[in-house]
Amino acid sequence: MTKIVTRVGVVRLRLNADKLLAARGVKCDDACSPTSRNRPTRMSDAYLQAILSREAVDTGPNSPVRGVQGILAPLLAEWANVYLISVSPSGSFAKGTANHSGTDIDLFISLSENTVETLQQIYETLFTRLAQAGYTPKRQNVSINIRVNGYDVDLVPAKRQNALSNDHSLYRRKANTWTKTNVQTHITTVWAGGRQQESRLIKLWRDQKGLDSPSFYVELAVIEALRNTYHATLSGRVSVAPAQATALCRENISTRSSAR
Repeated sequence: MTKIVTRVGVVRLRLNADKLLAARGVKCDDACSPTSRNRPTRMSDAYLQAILSREAVDTGPNSPVRGVQGILAPLLAEWANVYLISVSPSGSFAKGTANHSGTDIDLFISLSENTVETLQQIYETLFTRLAQAGYTPKRQNVSINIRVNGYDVDLVPAKRQNALSNDHSLYRRKANTWTKTNVQTHITTVWAGGRQQESRLIKLWRDQKGLDSPSFYVELAVIEALRNTYHATLSGRVSVAPAQATALCRENISTRSSAR
């Protein structure tokens, strides 16, 4: 299952290649070649480990940021009424690929398939309720960002599709449409891939280059690029950059000027 999900993600990364690159007059062979300036430079293991240490995020059971969930619990329960199924950490925090310079925690809000509001209404009513509670919510694509006790929190409201699976429907604000997601599959896939350190480093490189690439697709690209490779050192594995860079630029030549 992991292999199938990973390859689907990489295929999706490649689907829009010609359109994205042609819009900017860039050939992917040039932009993503081993000599491209976008390629991460080979560095020592000690240097890379120092970066990982500096960017480390405490995701353990006693992590202070987990307290955010308890703070928000009464508000979310009141807002969702009887339709709230669960609130749980998701995103990079749950997959072990979080960096300190990113969002502190993502909270996935699962609502029952019996919720009467549309996905857009769910999103907008949550935004309104957060504002009424004194937060300063920011609309993103599928999430709403707030600050809680100094922590940067992304709230992702979603409606479960049925009681027999973990598939959920999300509102995509920028396109004014919806998409299907399965957060548990994402988490399982990335942990099974075992490339947390490499993914964190490539995500830092992505941020440095200003690429607007969803974290899950970065993680899939890294897992796929390092499949059946046997580099003994972290620097050796991260230096296998052309594959990651190719996948990234094909989907994500667009920059973060379009904020999440």
